Amino acid sequence: MPYDRDILDEPPRPARVVREVPAVPGLVVEHRASGFVGSVVRTSADSVTLRDRDGLDRLFRWVPGSFLVDGRSVTLVRPAAPAPAGPGFTASGALAGDGPAKVARGSRLFVEGVHDAELLEHVWGDELRDAGVVVEPVGGVDELAAAVQRFRPGPGRKLGVLVDHLVPGSKESRVAAALSSPHVLVTGTPFVDVWQAVRPQVAGIEAWPAVPKGVSWKQGVCAALGHRDDPARFWKALRNRVRTYADLEPELVGAVERLLDFVLTEP
Repeated sequence: MPYDRDILDEPPRPARVVREVPAVPGLVVEHRASGFVGSVVRTSADSVTLRDRDGLDRLFRWVPGSFLVDGRSVTLVRPAAPAPAGPGFTASGALAGDGPAKVARGSRLFVEGVHDAELLEHVWGDELRDAGVVVEPVGGVDELAAAVQRFRPGPGRKLGVLVDHLVPGSKESRVAAALSSPHVLVTGTPFVDVWQAVRPQVAGIEAWPAVPKGVSWKQGVCAALGHRDDPARFWKALRNRVRTYADLEPELVGAVERLLDFVLTEP
């Protein structure tokens, strides 16, 4: 049967439109080219950062149609700026402020190691900056007495000290007892390491593994959980799973809150 018109003269079909999806925090997407699957943690003018289930972050450029949501190709776009709202709450449960960080106070918080300082920043960082309180790692409990002496606490220069394994008869308890001053407050937790102050359920386990005496607690935990010789990577993933103070054991939360109350109280 003859055609009324030449089929080659048919107009081309319209191109398939790829749906735009706002890259809101928590949205789970797959990067098509690499197969990387993760949730959105932050965005910038040039890129979006995804975090996988192991806590690994990867940055991807804004490329149309380069992601999958529920198996369908989408174009991620930066979410619209939220409308002004009432005050929110920080990860520590404090009322969020909207002013700039204050000039550092004379008073300060000492912690044993870098991981302790990172966890305090992760949960209490907004509150610390708003109050102008600096957190300083001293490199272990053996260095604590010398660090306190160098700081020279006094009126207007209060010092709060957070230590691990603060239990009767421990080395830490003896060091703490020697720091007798009305301008110094020492609090702590019964845990061997600050990792243990994160609820084990946050790490996806029922309980922290038992580590034999004489074995580094971090190395022992990593070995027991299949992360041998990689404590730095494990810690980063664990810390990033902590969302609020509710993910921490109450012994740590209470100890930190007492220190904050102490250093923020005027002499």
